[in-house]
Amino acid sequence: MNSQQSQYKILVEALLPTELFQYFEITDVRLTEKEIHVHLDELNNPPASHKNVKLISKGFHVPVVIQDFPIRERAVYLHVRRRKWKEEHSGKTISNSWDTTAKGTRFTKGFASFLKELFGQLPDQQQQPGEILPH
Repeated sequence: MNSQQSQYKILVEALLPTELFQYFEITDVRLTEKEIHVHLDELNNPPASHKNVKLISKGFHVPVVIQDFPIRERAVYLHVRRRKWKEEHSGKTISNSWDTTAKGTRFTKGFASFLKELFGQLPDQQQQPGEILPH
């Protein structure tokens, strides 16, 4: 991460919920004219329910993109990579379970609540990175 990205990281950490950083770290921040992309990797903390089980780290699941509150008219996308582990004795793959999005959406719970209050319902379609929806 270069110096400018490090500065963005510090700023983004100040804007995102602090509890997020108990479980995830920012690995990259990318800005475009219309978007902010924050890449988050889950910390290497296996589920507490498997504390007494020998686990082997197996990297990450495919990233999930979650839309959050816009910042200064830029859409904000969180690219979240969850870790996965394999139980040594059973071969079963396990992961932490995070409840970060509103049910049936790819919006953060706070952003979904805001949209529902503003419009009376959630939009039918989430804006995709790089896409500009009509007003």
